[in-house]
Amino acid sequence: MTRIDGPFPITVNATDDGAELDISSFLIRAVLTQLVTDAAEDPEGVGEELAGIGGLLKSAVHQGRDSHARHEFDAKMQELVERFAAGGTIPLYGAAVGQMRDALAVIAAPRPVPAQREAGAA
Repeated sequence: MTRIDGPFPITVNATDDGAELDISSFLIRAVLTQLVTDAAEDPEGVGEELAGIGGLLKSAVHQGRDSHARHEFDAKMQELVERFAAGGTIPLYGAAVGQMRDALAVIAAPRPVPAQREAGAA
């Protein structure tokens, strides 16, 4: 596991199929903090907004991918991403960019799959 430093630290971990990015710091310190702050200031408004989006999702599931409800749900979700999650971007500066590059280069390098490791041990 490699830690990428920055305003919102990220960890990168190799998996059998690729990689995992742990962005929990960003989610807690940016997204959820802003959401609970808004909810504390206007609990009814935030609750109604989220309930409305939940209703759109329910309609979208029943009506299908190209329904009006699906497009409206997608638009509302994008609004939430813009409002609470800085448009969905996590900033990396200076050394953190190199840390990310190096971590992903190690993960992307060819490596034996588990079955090959077991066969080699036999």
